[in-house]
Formats: sequence, C-alpha cells, structure tokens
Amino acid sequence: MANSDIIKSIEEGQLKKEVPAFRTGDTVKVYNKIKEGNRERVQIFEGTVLKIQGGSNRATFTVRKASSGIGVEKTWPLHSPMVEKVEVVRAGKVRRAKLTYLRERSGKAAKVKAQI
Repeated sequence: MANSDIIKSIEEGQLKKEVPAFRTGDTVKVYNKIKEGNRERVQIFEGTVLKIQGGSNRATFTVRKASSGIGVEKTWPLHSPMVEKVEVVRAGKVRRAKLTYLRERSGKAAKVKAQI
C-alpha cells in the first residue's frame, strides 16, 4: 500500500456525512462549538461567505461580518467537528468565486445582492 493510499483512507474517515450546501456570497450562520474549561457551548457567527477553497477534508470557508464598525473574518475547516452546522440565511448573487474586494468596503457598499 502506497503512502498516498494510506493518507486517502485516513482523510475519508474524517469527512462529514452531510456537507452543508452554501456558496460564495451567501449570508450564513455558523454554529461553532467552543470549549470553556469543562463546559461546551455553541456560538453563532453570522456573516457573508467570502470564499470556499480546497477539497476533500482540507476544504475551508471564510466568513466576514462587521462587528461594531470593524470587519471580522473567520476561517473554518468545512469538515471540522467544531462546526456544528451552517445555516443559510440569505442566498447572494455574485459573479466571482472569491469576494476579497469586500474587505476594502464598508457600510452599504459591502452588501451583496440577494438572489431572487
């Protein structure tokens, strides 16, 4: 058995059964598990998906929101056990895969059109 076969078998075991269906430009709520001492709670992060990249168990997605006038971005592995679920609040209409131009914009200019 070659090294690549061993790596593939390990990666397949880490994949989630159901992957949430969302795209770049969508406004999503990410339910993230947080451990504080011996307690575990779920924290919700709501924002616009800037990019989805990678494949297999290495796939990640980046979500951006404005909190108190300051832009906050978080990147999560798609198949992470710490991401409980991803809920699509609003589908966005975009024409590109990576929305990095939103970083320079603020206020209404940073909005993405809703898909009808």
